[in-house]
Amino acid sequence: MNTQNLRLLGIAAAATLALAGCATGPGYSSGYGNPQPSYGNAPANCYDCGTVTRIEQLAGGSSAPSKTGAVLGGIVGAVAGHEISSHTGGSKGNQNVAAVAGAVGGAIAGNAIQNRVDGGRFNVYVRMDDGRTTVVTQNDLGGIREGSYVRVYNGRAWTR
Repeated sequence: MNTQNLRLLGIAAAATLALAGCATGPGYSSGYGNPQPSYGNAPANCYDCGTVTRIEQLAGGSSAPSKTGAVLGGIVGAVAGHEISSHTGGSKGNQNVAAVAGAVGGAIAGNAIQNRVDGGRFNVYVRMDDGRTTVVTQNDLGGIREGSYVRVYNGRAWTR
């Protein structure tokens, strides 16, 4: 494998990892940013505010089978890897290696993208500041996770 092919393979792998990193699902955080206040630190004057105690994903979402994104991503990645290698003068062995690497990267990225798109619907359980408990059903979490401090209005929870 010559250095140009190795360089292209490295660039393709880095791009695949970058795309997969952009497609993280709801509830995941890098841990950076402002921490959400807990139940005991809530302002006393917010009637419709509270702390998320539980989030459950409801069945439904898309009609596509759960691994469609991974399969399609793998196919596209394999074809792209093979074509890049063949157009840069790679041998048959290099083309096969590039196709396998492209398939793996494409499958990971396709699965992550499908999971991001097919988030479905969520029940968000909130313990309000005054002790009441409420549940709202919404299509996306918008950065909300268990322990987040939220305001409930217009039929959904919003981060504060």
